[in-house]
Amino acid sequence: MAVSTTLLEEAKNFLDITWADESDDAKLTAQLERGISYLSLKTGVTDFEEDTLAKDLLFNRLLYDRAGSLDKFSHNYKSEILCLALQYKTQGDGTDASDEA
Repeated sequence: MAVSTTLLEEAKNFLDITWADESDDAKLTAQLERGISYLSLKTGVTDFEEDTLAKDLLFNRLLYDRAGSLDKFSHNYKSEILCLALQYKTQGDGTDASDEA
């Protein structure tokens, strides 16, 4: 998935990156692409531009990636990943979460 300029700029803002550097942008873009692939696989979500929970998880995964601690991300955000996957499933198959109660 190609990372939009808007998503890249939002990620840079989230990470407090205020300088412009092509090599940093390329690295951050690659990290975003890996994060999108990971979260899409785990949750089924494909829209990280609009979904605020998905975007929040993606940006927090960037923090872990940049700190070299990706192994801790899935453990620390397990409940949020599961919540997003369940939310996506209930929206995707047309059932309302209240129907299952």
